[in-house]
Amino acid sequence: MGAYTPHTPHEISQMLERIGVGSLEELLAVSPEIAPKAPLDVVPALPEYQIERRMKALAARNHADEYTSFLGAGAYRHYAPPAIAALAMRGEFLTAYTPYQAEVSQGYLQAIYEWQSYICLLTGMEIANASVYDGATALAEGSIMAINATGRTRLLLSRAVDPRYRAVLHTYCGGLDIEIDEIAVGADGRTDSASVLAAIEAKTYAAVVLQSPNFFGVVDELHPQMRHAIESSGTVPIAVVSEAISLGALRSPAQWGAQIVVGEAQSFGVALAYGGPYVGFIAATAEHMRRIPGRLVGRSLDNRGQEAFTLTLQAREQHIRREKATSNICTNQAHCALIATIYLALMGASGLRDVAGLNLERSRELATAVSSVPGVSLRFDAPFFNEIVVRVGNGAEVLAALQKRGVLGGVDLGRFYPEYADSILMTATELTSTGDIAKLTAALREVVHVAALR
Repeated sequence: MGAYTPHTPHEISQMLERIGVGSLEELLAVSPEIAPKAPLDVVPALPEYQIERRMKALAARNHADEYTSFLGAGAYRHYAPPAIAALAMRGEFLTAYTPYQAEVSQGYLQAIYEWQSYICLLTGMEIANASVYDGATALAEGSIMAINATGRTRLLLSRAVDPRYRAVLHTYCGGLDIEIDEIAVGADGRTDSASVLAAIEAKTYAAVVLQSPNFFGVVDELHPQMRHAIESSGTVPIAVVSEAISLGALRSPAQWGAQIVVGEAQSFGVALAYGGPYVGFIAATAEHMRRIPGRLVGRSLDNRGQEAFTLTLQAREQHIRREKATSNICTNQAHCALIATIYLALMGASGLRDVAGLNLERSRELATAVSSVPGVSLRFDAPFFNEIVVRVGNGAEVLAALQKRGVLGGVDLGRFYPEYADSILMTATELTSTGDIAKLTAALREVVHVAALR
């Protein structure tokens, strides 16, 4: 079978006879409708040194690092100090899983506690969990928290929230008979405040969900009138944070009225890794403590008066009081959270502010450069962080032409918003250089000029 098994052929024959099949092939047989129509073209077994050569040859076919990239849209290129890998890849961390036995898991429990503390400091919330799968599932779980808190079954969701996050939320809510009303995006790229106020007046909602910076990179906070209307209606304001570096520059979600903050912390040193695994987080005010899903680590003193860490309020977990568990999330994302924790410890408050400042600087340099190209303009005029929406004519065609010139120009917004098919979402981080921007600008001049001549 190509795998180690401790059973002898005689023992295997006895087991097959007991369950009524004649061979292992018969046991593993699949329906003819889905069975391969021809043998798979699989390389035969090779010696280890030949496998290494083959892997190097395959890797050499990947030229992704040769492109100049302005991709973002929820997955961001940021510098990760080498110390992160040196510490996070130690065997003590790699072999650990769920730290149920506190007496032998003090190191990992302390790391999770530090992660929770950092998230509380950055968001302004009072409690944070030990992470969930990613930002999308964090949004879904945070929304369910609001539903449980209010007893209401309707959500008000901004269309400026990451479309993939919204899709996951719709999937969760479809099985729970929760209704979702979506609010349009205004002409400036922010959630349309008049529509929010009208919806709040007309219907009763468990939560209002906004993302800031939103999917378009625009700072999209609650303004005072919206905040007053939401709080007066007993609705829970939920903030989504997709670009975690923004927490080093913008007001904390608590300062603009959020009670539950959900998001993605991939920007804190976690590799892009073709989309995952990443590290979602949920933070909230103390009133939601017993509703927050995932693990929660507390700090106390042991019987000798020494500092000790342990999992607390474990009734939320499936392994205790399963029918009353607050979440079905029981996979531990703590290693990704550990990476983010080490990143934050290395950067410190001033370092995080500096990185956020560089993102602001580079994105404004990008905005100035691309908007100087004839036929190219910025779509929105609201304040933004490190992403911009650029109107170029036909987004998909322009991106394809840029890629032929060695530039990954951004994300085609028409994939998610048909009304923005003429636009591209571009991102600049601290890793974006002036030379990168010059290369993009030069390529845009060629591409847009050619398109205009058609």
